[in-house]
Amino acid sequence: MAVCLIEIPQDSPGFNQFIGSWAHLGKTNFIVDVGPANTATRLIDRLESLGIDRLDNIFLTHIHIDHAGGLADVLERYPMARVICHEKAIPFLTDPSRLWTGSLSVLGKTAILYGMPKPVEEKWFIPHSRCNIPGLTIVETPGHAVHHLSFSYDGKLFAGEAAGNYLALDNETYLRPATPPRFFLAAYLESLERLLALENQSLCYGHFGEAPHSHEMLDRFHAQLHRWKEIILEELTKGEENPIPGCMKTLLENDPEIKLFKKLSPSMQHREKFFLSNSINGYFELLRERQSFGS
Repeated sequence: MAVCLIEIPQDSPGFNQFIGSWAHLGKTNFIVDVGPANTATRLIDRLESLGIDRLDNIFLTHIHIDHAGGLADVLERYPMARVICHEKAIPFLTDPSRLWTGSLSVLGKTAILYGMPKPVEEKWFIPHSRCNIPGLTIVETPGHAVHHLSFSYDGKLFAGEAAGNYLALDNETYLRPATPPRFFLAAYLESLERLLALENQSLCYGHFGEAPHSHEMLDRFHAQLHRWKEIILEELTKGEENPIPGCMKTLLENDPEIKLFKKLSPSMQHREKFFLSNSINGYFELLRERQSFGS
């Protein structure tokens, strides 16, 4: 058995070490997430270079277009595979028009970079509630996305973005919340508790890499979500017309989990500024909806 992370290069500076698919190869062959539509052939080429002629399953942590957009093309190459995803997410994949419209609204030019998903016939899907693969534990982990799942198998926890975004560089780590509009703080925190209830294992992130101790990283991310809430609330009390720059500056100065930002390449910093702003906006929207950052 082998587990490897397949990086899927994107056609934009700074999007290196950011998007990938986890492959489990052995008696059972599966991949976790497939990346965007525009780069599906790159994933297929890499799978073929590894000698993979059969995929038993494709696990989708969630249906955002950077995780599920390439599904139709991958299934065309591996039609024997069956897709495990949240049962309520299937209609958005059989008809991705609403998914695409929402992606354009939140991601703008980045959605164009990723590409528009193609429809996938319902016959390829197995709803997560009806999945019965020996040794596989499926955990519902909403927060980053309402239909988010995490998968635990053979000592690996494939958490998508339920544990945030991660990067290891020069023996340091970068950990950023994945809280774009709309995100659900109370659900996110509850999801982390469910993942912490599992055994400690390797944590495989959708973005990007593997950490050896899931409990440590989940605890750190739990604290970070609260830290961001407090910092953003404090910044909003200043009454700035555009509070995002002030929030970003204060977060970069006071959140130790993102201090590695200064060591990223300029193009990666440009990417991260976009996603930092998006995550801050998620907190803003939560505030508008609930008038507070309570649970």
